[in-house]
Amino acid sequence: MSVLSLTLFLTIIAMTLIITYLSSKRTKNASDFYTAGGGLTAWQNGLAVAGDFMSAASFLGITGAIALIGFDGFYMSIGNLVAFLVLLYLVSEPLRNLGKYTLADMITARFKSKKVRGVAAANTLVISIFYMIAQLVGAGGLIKLLLGIDYALSVVIVGILMTIYVIFGGMTATSWVQITKAVLLLGGSAVLTFIVFSKFNFNISQMFQQVQSATPLGDKFLNPGNKYTDGLDMISFNMSLVLGAAGLPHLLVRFFTVKDAATARKSVVYSTWFIGAFFIMTIFLGFGAASFVGFDRIIEANSAGNMAAPLLALTVGGEFLFAFVSAIAFATILAVVSGLVLTSASAFAHDIYGEIIKNGNVTEKQQVLVARIASVSVAIISIILAIFAQSLNVAFLSVLALGIAASANLPVILCTIYWKRFTAAGAITGMLFGLISSVVLVLLSPNVWNPTPGMGIFTGEALFGMMNPTIFTVPLGFLGAYLGTVLSKQKADEKSYAEVLFKSNTGFGISSAKDH
Repeated sequence: MSVLSLTLFLTIIAMTLIITYLSSKRTKNASDFYTAGGGLTAWQNGLAVAGDFMSAASFLGITGAIALIGFDGFYMSIGNLVAFLVLLYLVSEPLRNLGKYTLADMITARFKSKKVRGVAAANTLVISIFYMIAQLVGAGGLIKLLLGIDYALSVVIVGILMTIYVIFGGMTATSWVQITKAVLLLGGSAVLTFIVFSKFNFNISQMFQQVQSATPLGDKFLNPGNKYTDGLDMISFNMSLVLGAAGLPHLLVRFFTVKDAATARKSVVYSTWFIGAFFIMTIFLGFGAASFVGFDRIIEANSAGNMAAPLLALTVGGEFLFAFVSAIAFATILAVVSGLVLTSASAFAHDIYGEIIKNGNVTEKQQVLVARIASVSVAIISIILAIFAQSLNVAFLSVLALGIAASANLPVILCTIYWKRFTAAGAITGMLFGLISSVVLVLLSPNVWNPTPGMGIFTGEALFGMMNPTIFTVPLGFLGAYLGTVLSKQKADEKSYAEVLFKSNTGFGISSAKDH
């Protein structure tokens, strides 16, 4: 454990705790806790969205995936970027116009149903915990590599910190931690990319030529099919990336932190530029890791490749850059997991406790208290699960969460906004079809089962052969929504649909984040 590494880590922790302390003074009611009072500007929320989305999976996982499997790792970069077009054109503005604190608020704007709200809240909890596991796995490996602390203890430390941010600072603290992290990550990645590119004499052709001779894959490094030999699996994987962001609860709730739909739309434009620049840099980082760190060294540090970026920094920039990049990765994880904890806690406190159990008869003080208790519970569950998922690549873990989000949430979101005949029964069956099919197929897939001991959570042959089931589960989500609607005895409330359609496009009657 070097003094420099420890100092930078402690600096990051101190910075985020100061932000939390200052934010706690501004968190006075439920709106402040859930949505930062709707007071963020477009560029602030754009940076926060980018900070939320540029996770450990993006920085650690994608860099490692490109370094180890070449072209197939690049799918993660381009797919994540394209996802923001879906978010921009189909979801962000209607969501901001119809919702209040959570995704369930948006769906129940049309269906005044506790069952719909309950299923939507359950979706949020499952997706958030899956995504959180990926971040905690990255955190554990990073701290173990840098500070020599045991993996399990590292995960616990991060879990405690993320819970502190949410309990005391709510969305205000979470947003500013994410903004700070986005600036650090973009700046650190730019510095590292510049150094790597200089090693290739600022010549892209030389970079492509050199990387082919630097890995065991050889010429195959720049071709597809190194991981996804099955074309159907590859298409399914990309569906998760492109459609998943539009269903991620912790990303969607960010649009409630701005004053109106126009600002929400602008914030997506800002975040797309930030995220696009970052994902371009991951290509250079992945190529640099493959060329200068080497396949064997990356695998030795972490079999899934999650430590490729910090090792690249150590190789090309020495101890200081290594410690700096690792500290940035640590800040990345802290920012994302705090957003996930907050989203999960909001779903429980606002949707399940406030609206279902208490029928809306709950004070803001009670809601915030329950949310803080829920934050602790979610953190404990995620920590326990992350300890057993140490060997899995964090990028692929996140893609699984994206697949569930695309299957369980996106079909219902789109049907709620655009389908006149859609009913509450359709919303429930659509969400359940998407959620259950995704979780079951993931549990039966090679991501969980592997014949080689230590390479999966369980040892054995997978019953479902594909790595990613999204190509089946997204259609199942839409099918469930359709069957639930046409087979139920419920009739669509055309008046409610007309109101939702009008509000989703105009924002009429919604003057601020607090006025819904």
